[in-house]
Amino acid sequence: MTLAVFGSVGNDDITTPSGSVTGVVGGSSIYFSLAASLFTKVRLAANVGGDFPELGWQALRQRDIDLEGLQVFSEQKTFHWKGSYSGSMNEAVTHQTDLNVLTEPPFIPDSYKNSPFLFLANTDPKTQILIKKSFSKAFTFADTMNLWIDTALDEVKLLLKEIDGLVLNDAEAQMLTQEKNLILAGHKLCSMGPKFVVIKKGEHGSILFSGSDCYGLPAFPVEKVVDPTGAGDSFAGGMMGALAADGQVSAKTLHKAMAFGTVCASFTVEDFSINRLKEVTYEEILSRYQKFKEFLLPD
Repeated sequence: MTLAVFGSVGNDDITTPSGSVTGVVGGSSIYFSLAASLFTKVRLAANVGGDFPELGWQALRQRDIDLEGLQVFSEQKTFHWKGSYSGSMNEAVTHQTDLNVLTEPPFIPDSYKNSPFLFLANTDPKTQILIKKSFSKAFTFADTMNLWIDTALDEVKLLLKEIDGLVLNDAEAQMLTQEKNLILAGHKLCSMGPKFVVIKKGEHGSILFSGSDCYGLPAFPVEKVVDPTGAGDSFAGGMMGALAADGQVSAKTLHKAMAFGTVCASFTVEDFSINRLKEVTYEEILSRYQKFKEFLLPD
């Protein structure tokens, strides 16, 4: 089944203990789309400037991603993020953020509106609500971040009532619910609207909440982490892509889809930017998924 995603396309400057890169491909919707396209047909909608690297265009086209919703502002600059990681690389330090074309309204192609699955990547919750109104029948997951929880809390709460699922990290879940205990936070988020809530815990995996139930997964053990940028987005992409490919939505199918998302994220962190993710094959995903199952439940 087709999956539409609305999010950011970016140019990143990244520094990690493994080195530094400048002007590389980034943005939530890029990582999401490359991961999701390994499982299903993806329709991408985002704003991009005239300075977006050709490597990014090539990667999207090679995965046969529908780009009708990609608005190009040739005279403007692409969203830019500069950040760094140190130590265990659990959290990025942001040094610079330039919204650039993200201040322009999104384009919603009519051809996208029949998509049975929709992902609203991190952006202003007012924009997320606006987009959701054009996809009244789509099973919808959304992402958010501490910026919106801090500056647009009322809109975030309205968004929660409009969506089927929410994905966010542990600090954001605690901030949004004012609960330090993640189990309490997850259940509280479910009571605020979404049927499913996925809390990401970085190197410690993720937890799925559905009603009074919760299910956990560890991260896939990666020997060398080069760049964590986009890991959360590729996790969401793999999860939603696998769910759309399955076509059936339940806590069981979503838990399985999370395992595929975990595998996608494990490839992303092995190199800077999209360098590893754009090359990974579905066969490699299946192979690592099998290893992940054996890691969880050895014979």
